[in-house]
Amino acid sequence: MSHFIPATMTPRLTLSRPTERDLLELYDLHADPEVWKHLPSARHTKPSETRELIDRYVAGWEMNGLDVWVARDTETDALVGIGGPSLREGLAWNLYYRLAPAAWGQGYAQEIITAARAATAEAGSDLPVVAFLLEHNEGSRRAAERAGLKVVWRGHDAGNPDPDAVRLVFADRALSEDVLRVFLS
Repeated sequence: MSHFIPATMTPRLTLSRPTERDLLELYDLHADPEVWKHLPSARHTKPSETRELIDRYVAGWEMNGLDVWVARDTETDALVGIGGPSLREGLAWNLYYRLAPAAWGQGYAQEIITAARAATAEAGSDLPVVAFLLEHNEGSRRAAERAGLKVVWRGHDAGNPDPDAVRLVFADRALSEDVLRVFLS
């Protein structure tokens, strides 16, 4: 049974659990070709794909009390993006952030990352925090580096339609083989 979880506030953002209200805006975000320049094959082409994503995050909230947030500008309520920590197989927090192009380069990813790391610590979790991204996704890479995460693995991105794609795994510490397997399989 769902229970009320208050929003998390950053200096400029209201971070809240995804709801039905967010579906169409999140679909627009995930369907935007500009957002998926680094991985066009992952772009959403129908709202049901976004619904599955939201359902997965809501399930994470139900199971773990913490998962990915919808990020809105606190003053305007405009969608800035989506991001936060998502627990992977009970072994590590996947740090996710996807922002609308109008929000790029304004430090919002850092606000989400900072809030995510604080939330995992507040939850009493001492699990690794991991960012899993493509090497040529400059914005994501810079956000992970600014957050103090370090590259712990670099290699071919299995399953990517681009045979030259390189995957990077950033983390706040060295990762066990089990944790790496979760992210690479």
